[in-house]
Amino acid sequence: MLPLDRLRELLRELDDPDPEHRELPRDYDVPAARQRFWQFADALERRFGPSVSAGMGQDSSFLGAVSVPAEVMGTGRPLWVLISNFGPFVTAGTGRRWGLPGCEEGLGDEFVTWLDELCTELGCIYVPIELLMEPYDGPTPLGDDEAGEAILAALAAASADGEEEEEEEQDDLSPAWYDRYFQYM
Repeated sequence: MLPLDRLRELLRELDDPDPEHRELPRDYDVPAARQRFWQFADALERRFGPSVSAGMGQDSSFLGAVSVPAEVMGTGRPLWVLISNFGPFVTAGTGRRWGLPGCEEGLGDEFVTWLDELCTELGCIYVPIELLMEPYDGPTPLGDDEAGEAILAALAAASADGEEEEEEEQDDLSPAWYDRYFQYM
């Protein structure tokens, strides 16, 4: 894995404040990115079996998500791997609350090493979720626009797990680097 200081530099280098590039970088190669995403999904399915599910993101800065059910993980928490449109960065976490404190619990060193090696093989960069939870201090406006708030409100209303306590916790959080590269825009 790259040193954390180098990862922070890369996060900043790829942060383009141009509103046209909030979801996708300037020179985004869509076919190559999609191929890489499906290679991740195939590798996770080979490792964890046919219950792995994968899907593309829409109106987001992440390309797609691959998830492994909690039953397969044997940890009581599902595993998820997100592939960003930027970098391309890849991160992973556990639980149903993507990008919130605690979502790094249960990621074993052996899996992180495997995922980092897979990222290297596929030309991606693994970024630990702990680093992505650091406060966002880049130039791109996050969560300040009405459209973003409307999308988040619609997602919260549609969420099966949308408990009031979780919504209040999300409202109290400052934007993090996770929000820039792995969130709905």
